[in-house]
Amino acid sequence: MSHTTGLKKAWTGMSYSTRPLPPKSAATQGTGAAAPPSKVTIQTLKKLYKDNVPISVVTAYDYPSAVLAENSGIDVILVGDSLAMVALGYKDTSEITLDEMIHHTKAVSRGAQRPWLVADLPFGCYHASTEQAILSSVKMVKEGRAEAVKIEGGKRMARRIEAIVKDVGIPVVGHIGLTPQTAVSLGGFRVQGRTLNGAKQLVQDALALQEAGCSLIVLEAMPSPVAESITNLLDTPTIGIGAGPYTSGQVLVFSDMLGMFDRFMPKFCKQYVNMGQQIEQALSTFAKEVQDGEFPKLGQHTYNMPPLVEEQWKEFIHNEFGVEPTASSTTSSDSINTNKKEPVAEAN
Repeated sequence: MSHTTGLKKAWTGMSYSTRPLPPKSAATQGTGAAAPPSKVTIQTLKKLYKDNVPISVVTAYDYPSAVLAENSGIDVILVGDSLAMVALGYKDTSEITLDEMIHHTKAVSRGAQRPWLVADLPFGCYHASTEQAILSSVKMVKEGRAEAVKIEGGKRMARRIEAIVKDVGIPVVGHIGLTPQTAVSLGGFRVQGRTLNGAKQLVQDALALQEAGCSLIVLEAMPSPVAESITNLLDTPTIGIGAGPYTSGQVLVFSDMLGMFDRFMPKFCKQYVNMGQQIEQALSTFAKEVQDGEFPKLGQHTYNMPPLVEEQWKEFIHNEFGVEPTASSTTSSDSINTNKKEPVAEAN
């Protein structure tokens, strides 16, 4: 066997991603248990597209949200610059920096290994020049551990996208239609492509991004017939968000779909659960139980000492500091509650 043939065989069994998969747990090794789902790569997405299987995409902004997306079987995670508003409280996406995006992308990469990991390049870090766009992309991949970057803009960004893809080898996800980073120039957060000329422009933008080498193209806030036509014209998978059901896949913002963002709810978003309300109720209950002395309960939420050691400790603390011993650590909080204060009688 030649040296070249050996290298080919060695690489065949490896993941496309440079992020290694976690080792198999001892519980599943050698037991015949089902192997964990394969790593999602560009090749995986191409096969889904070829087989007409819709691609699921969701945003994630930190380790916990990444773990949830990983466990739910999502195909692609996007660390979107929407985190500027939903996670950091900024007014809009233009305020977030590249370093902040990298910080969150690293956290997501630690929480999810299976989905393909894409990160937004934020406003201002790829607009000045092709060189700036390349440097920002490289930094996002090297430091943020992203597997692809997403760039907003159509024909005007095609040359820079081509340089990132073909000269550097970093996959790029395109984004046309409503582009939040430059929403001001679009007249605000408005649906795009409602006029004939506007729809024609979107088609030209999509074709330019495909020619530039985009792996996926996000179609945001446009009439469904326009998104459907673009999807049919392209050989590149499209991911819709407010673009109707006839795209190659769908993406939603984590905080929107779970009801965890307090400012507004886009028309195109389906809220699958109102986690914000549930979390508020849980926190309110916690605060009341603390105030009423109902939490924590002795023996249920507390740690015990061996009885003999506890007696020795009480004797020591009493003799050394004059502190009167409390009830046993195993005593039910129903019989004694040291946190709850007795009401003060009002003077007549």
